[in-house]
Amino acid sequence: MENTHSYSKTHQKTFDLILTSMLIALVFVSTAFLNIRLPIASNGGLVHLGTAMLFTASILFGPKKGALAGALGMAIFDIIGGWLLWAPITFVSRAVQGYIVGKIAWSRDRKGKSIAFNLLATIISMPPMIGIYFIGEGIIYGNWITPLLSIPGDIVQNVLGVIIALPICVALKKTPYFNYK
Repeated sequence: MENTHSYSKTHQKTFDLILTSMLIALVFVSTAFLNIRLPIASNGGLVHLGTAMLFTASILFGPKKGALAGALGMAIFDIIGGWLLWAPITFVSRAVQGYIVGKIAWSRDRKGKSIAFNLLATIISMPPMIGIYFIGEGIIYGNWITPLLSIPGDIVQNVLGVIIALPICVALKKTPYFNYK
């Protein structure tokens, strides 16, 4: 009997590792290949669909997987995409954002099934994400004016993420996979 239990635990850990890796890859690909550079920001601000995938991962799989998917997926993009200086800021900002979304969406055993709480979670996650980027940019640029130019793009990116992620999550929560849990 113990061997079955050990196999089950090992199997679950392996599955969690594979699932988390796939979520990180999904966020990375959505950030790298589904983006628009904004002409308004001096740093060449970027609006991408990685935020939608961060929200989706956090709502469907909870705070830990959402935080890892967002932080690693987008930080890897920064490193590979020539935004190396931004990688630590992105890592912290998106880890916090993914964790907040997942924590609220999964609070009180909701497991991401409440559309109202999912929407609330995404909205509550926006100010910390924007604030962390603002502070990081302020340090990078040595002033607190230049980072203001990034805020409109951050808002657009987050709103677009909500508009895309919530219907995806509603549809996926109706699939058999999520009804077994």
